[in-house]
Amino acid sequence: MRNWLPFVKSHPTVSVVRLSGAIGMAGPGSLNDADLAPVLERAFKKGKPRAVALEVNSPGGSPVQSSLIGARIRRLSKETGVPVIAFVEDVAASGGYWIAAAADEIFADESSVVGSIGVISAGFGVHEFLARQGIERRVHTAGKSKSMMDPFRPENPEDVARLKGLLEGIHTNFITYVRDRRQGKIDPDSDLFTGEVWLGQQARELGLIDSIGHLGPNMKERYGDKVRFRRYGLRKSFLRRFTSAMIGDAVSTIEERAAFAQFGL
Repeated sequence: MRNWLPFVKSHPTVSVVRLSGAIGMAGPGSLNDADLAPVLERAFKKGKPRAVALEVNSPGGSPVQSSLIGARIRRLSKETGVPVIAFVEDVAASGGYWIAAAADEIFADESSVVGSIGVISAGFGVHEFLARQGIERRVHTAGKSKSMMDPFRPENPEDVARLKGLLEGIHTNFITYVRDRRQGKIDPDSDLFTGEVWLGQQARELGLIDSIGHLGPNMKERYGDKVRFRRYGLRKSFLRRFTSAMIGDAVSTIEERAAFAQFGL
């Protein structure tokens, strides 16, 4: 009501968007651009916020979805003139760091895990198991590369080389993006792009984040003790929550836990 009354000064507002979970994986709870689009639109445009704060807690995932989310954050910030500040919780690694780097400033806890600026492709090969069971794999394609990296067949060196070329291309895009977003903050001669991770203080020294700090105290220091927080995040419908609880989404849950586990979380 205060915002509608003339001559009454309203308190500054900060939109807080929670970005927690793996990126682009199947199943509810995964972060993707399509689901986040309306959330981010409201965060930037509803109630004239002084800033948008991102709570980032992600081990990464799809490079394309990470890029799309990061690009959307930058577009909305440019359109509205609203600055973006990212606050890393447990981890902002790989695609999680890609999203954090979309912010104008990045803060983290001293024990936050930051980095993993690399690209990975993982899978299984089960052709020997099938052979021992007397099972024959039959594949017919039009195009010699159509069955590239088929897990039911032995690895083909040409396929491996082709896959590594794709991964190197994505890695180059990632490096270019980080160098652009952290220009003047990271040492251009430092080798930060090996997939290594660092704790918050090391990440600050390397220029991957701006400082050690937490969302509440930082925003109050900037906008005063009376700053108001308006929170936004992905919401599940009752039916989706009920279905998820019944089915368990076992595979996606295991994949996400494995992604966090590689950072000891």
